Amino acid sequence: MKHMNDVIIVGGGVIGSSIAYNLAKRGQSVMLLERGRLGMEASAAAAGMLGAQSEMEDTGPLFQWARQSRAMFPQLSEDLNALTGIDIGLVREGLLNVALSDVQEQELRAREKLQRAAGEQAEWLSAAAAAKLEPALSGATRGALYLQGDGQVEAPLLAAAFAQAARVLGAKVQEFAQVQGLLTERGRAVGVMTSEGPLYSDHVVVAAGTWSGQLMAGIGVDLPMYPVKGECFSVLTTKPLLRKTLFTTGCYIVPKAGGRLLVGATVVPNSYDRKVSLAGLAELMDRARLLMPALGEAEWEKAWSGLRPQTTDGLPYIGKVPAYDGLYAACGHYRNGILLSPVTGKVIADFVLGGGEDSFQPELELGLEIGSGTGSEAETQSGSQTFSAMESLLDAFSPDLSGESKRIGRREGNLFSATGKELHSIEAAH
Repeated sequence: MKHMNDVIIVGGGVIGSSIAYNLAKRGQSVMLLERGRLGMEASAAAAGMLGAQSEMEDTGPLFQWARQSRAMFPQLSEDLNALTGIDIGLVREGLLNVALSDVQEQELRAREKLQRAAGEQAEWLSAAAAAKLEPALSGATRGALYLQGDGQVEAPLLAAAFAQAARVLGAKVQEFAQVQGLLTERGRAVGVMTSEGPLYSDHVVVAAGTWSGQLMAGIGVDLPMYPVKGECFSVLTTKPLLRKTLFTTGCYIVPKAGGRLLVGATVVPNSYDRKVSLAGLAELMDRARLLMPALGEAEWEKAWSGLRPQTTDGLPYIGKVPAYDGLYAACGHYRNGILLSPVTGKVIADFVLGGGEDSFQPELELGLEIGSGTGSEAETQSGSQTFSAMESLLDAFSPDLSGESKRIGRREGNLFSATGKELHSIEAAH
C-alpha cells in the first residue's frame, strides 16, 4: 500500500516553510522536502525588508497582497516565537526612500500621492528633515519619502521559524531530499519521485524557487522563470549609525542588531553562478557610500549572493496548476519572497483545504469591509466589489498561462502590473 501524506511541499525556503506551517497548523499531514539545507538559498541571502510600499510603483495586485502580508507580521512574530522560541527580529522603524537626483525626487513625490490615495502613510521630507531623522545621510540627498509602515525582519530566522513551527505542529521535514520529478496519474498529481524512491500524497505544492519551472516542465507545464543573482555585503560599526532602512535606486542599506549594516544588491539576470564578483561589489560600494558616506569607515564583515526567482511578467505564480488536480505552485516571488511569505502560506493552505476562492475571507485579505447588519443594497454591492477584487488578485498570480487565462501581466498603463522598471545592472532588490 502506498504511504500517503496529505500534502508534499517541494522547497524548504521561506515560501515552502510558510506553507508547511499553515497546513500543519490546520491539521494536515505535511512532508516538506528540501534538496539542501532548509532556508539556505534565496531566503538566507535576503535582507529581510518588508517593503510593501517602497518596492511598488502602482497599486495593483502585488501592492495589495504586499501590504496585507506586511500587516500579518506582528501577530506572526508572536505566534512563531511562542511555538519555537525564535525571535524573527521584526523591526518597524520605517524606511526612507532617498532621492539623489531631480528625476528621483519627482518620482518619489508622485509615489507619495499614490500611496496616500491608497490609504497608506507616506510623507515627503526635505533634505534637512530627512537628515534630522538619519544624520548619516549624504549631503547629496535631495529629500526622502518616509514610509512609516515598512519594516524588516531577519530573513534566515523567519525561514527557520516557519520550518521549526511546522515541525512542532507535526510536519515531517527532509533535508537533502533530491526531488527528480513530479508523479501524476490520470490528470492528477499523486506525489514526487526522489533519489530514494517515490513519495505519495493527495496534494503537491511546488515552492522550489528558481528551480520550480524545471520541475513543472517535466510534466509538460510551462511556467517561465529565470534566476536573478544578487550580490550583497555587510559591514560592522562600533556604534549604530542608522535606525531606519535607506533605499534608493541601485542600493539599500539595512541596519541590523549589533551595529551591522547589510548592503545590497546587484542584479545579474539568467545566472546560476553564485560567485561574488569584485566588479559588482565595487559598484555597489560606490553607490552605498554616495548614500551614506560614513559607511567607508565601517569594518568589513562578509559578502554573499543569492538567486532570486523571477517570472517573465514580474508577478509570482500562486495557486492551482490547471492541468493537474491536486497540484499547486507558489514560486517566482523575486525580491518579495520574505514580505509575501505569510500571505502566500495562508492562501496556498486555503487552496489545498477549501478549493481556493470559496474558502477565502476577502475582507481579511484585502483589508476592505464587507457590509454587515441590515443587508442593504449598498452593503451587498460592497461585498460583491470586494469579492471581485479578490478574484482579480488570484487571476493576476494564477499559474494558468493558457489562452483563456485571466492572468494579467505587465502592460503599459495597466494598474495590474509588475514591480516596476526593467532590470538594471544594479537595482534595489532583496
